[in-house]
Amino acid sequence: MSKKFYVFFVAVLALALVGGIYHTSADAQKAAPAEKPVKVETCYGCHAPIKEFHATGKHKDVNCVSCHTGLDKHVANVKDRPVTRTDHKACGACHKEQYESFFTMNWKKLARIEKAQPKEKAPAFDLLMMPHGFTKEHNIQRSHSFMLIDHLLIDRGYGGRFQPKAGWAMFGMSGDLKAWDVLEDRYPDVKEHKAFIPESAPAANPVCLNCKSQDHILKWAYMGDPVTGTTWSRTSKVFEFAKDLNHALNCYMCHDPHAAKPRVVRDALIQALTRPQADTLWHKDPKRTKIDVKDMGLRGYTRKIALLEKTDTKLQCGQCHVEYNCNPGTEISTGKPITMADQRTNHFPFKDVFQMYDHYNALDFRDFKHAITGALLWKAQHPEAETYWNSKHDKAGVQCSDCHMPKMTDPKTKKTYTSHWQTNPKNYLKETCLKCHPDWNETKAAYVIDSVANHLKGKARKAEFWLTRLINKFEEAKAVGVDEETLKQARVQHDKAHIHWEWWTAETSAGFHNIDQAKLSLTTGIVDSKKGIEILQKAIDTKRAAK
Repeated sequence: MSKKFYVFFVAVLALALVGGIYHTSADAQKAAPAEKPVKVETCYGCHAPIKEFHATGKHKDVNCVSCHTGLDKHVANVKDRPVTRTDHKACGACHKEQYESFFTMNWKKLARIEKAQPKEKAPAFDLLMMPHGFTKEHNIQRSHSFMLIDHLLIDRGYGGRFQPKAGWAMFGMSGDLKAWDVLEDRYPDVKEHKAFIPESAPAANPVCLNCKSQDHILKWAYMGDPVTGTTWSRTSKVFEFAKDLNHALNCYMCHDPHAAKPRVVRDALIQALTRPQADTLWHKDPKRTKIDVKDMGLRGYTRKIALLEKTDTKLQCGQCHVEYNCNPGTEISTGKPITMADQRTNHFPFKDVFQMYDHYNALDFRDFKHAITGALLWKAQHPEAETYWNSKHDKAGVQCSDCHMPKMTDPKTKKTYTSHWQTNPKNYLKETCLKCHPDWNETKAAYVIDSVANHLKGKARKAEFWLTRLINKFEEAKAVGVDEETLKQARVQHDKAHIHWEWWTAETSAGFHNIDQAKLSLTTGIVDSKKGIEILQKAIDTKRAAK
């Protein structure tokens, strides 16, 4: 092959790849299955719960072939299961504006921004979290359409196993991207979950993928229990499970496709809302949205969904924008490891930051041991829903969608629709902030948002500073031989202070969702750090005076 022809071939291949990856809503409509409609009564015969949903819902005139393929074979032989479509185009064929807005690209938000950079959310992150896998790489999120791809690429997750086919040029791609159209497994013959490249970690597990995608919704039992009949569970090999997933944030995570009603599908959230203790923020909310939990386990194992009486984005967004445990860890009482076989590795507290310490003590769980202090610590996820609960905006009746998914009007069709570009309200201030603050303009709204963020960022930096001082004081105390009992007392303060810092590094609004709570929590963490420093300093002074 000549050099010129090779260059031409690579260029054509790249164009074909990019062209094949980006889909408009017109493509979505063309992609609708070509199968002939079926008699829905035939399906109702075996799928009684579906009849209950579908026959009386807004989708009653939508035929089963819109979302399922292979139905003719299934009708002829029930053991020949049909394929349920998990892609966004299945919904995009009818919901054009929602489909297109979901894949809106924000070219100002860069990929792979490390949180531990000096100007980002947590400059001292590596010291404060060592040796947790997140210290290998912890990036600020991009849009929802990238959440699966970016997760599979991160150095802490799969040890560098998965890489983009097109190299760094992949970050120039946008639109309806399928994960395995743009990614590849560089080590397909290796059946071990391990680090393949320096400064990486195999920290991912099947539970953490449940927020990125629900492509596996029919193959996963309630709580991810490893039961007969399932394909995937909490104990599956995560790199094999990941290769069965392609689409991020499926539409049916929040919208029931049969009943056309709002719903939640995350098993750990449903478990939290139905546990006997009735101790979550939702349980204590007198205006809480009612839920109707359904067991959809027709395939021989329990699989639950919860229909909502009305749209409630605190619950729908709270399937993922929430603190949840999705890792193996350590049992506090025994010091023994907690593996993915334990249901505690798929757990939602659904409580606020001031309840975390007691909650995880009662659960007898911590995520990791700090490398310097020896304290057993917790790793936060992304607790936006719980943070927002009881905030000023929440009490005023403002939903997550009012700020992050506003009503928009298509300039051509004049049709009003809900934007599914879930993004910072600063990207559409007229449709968000100015709807409730008509005396403001866009400049004033952005000024208020940035001012609050800067104030809370300053408090977070101070909390980080004092927590760093506490960790350094442990090194000093150990060097002079401070006794273990005193170190244990200081570790309790480290544990408490860590929670009040780490919550706000994981919470994506950096505190704006609940300004008063953020300030009180961060300053409480500062006090806890200073108490720990005082305990150690007294012991250090006593040791030195005795010499």
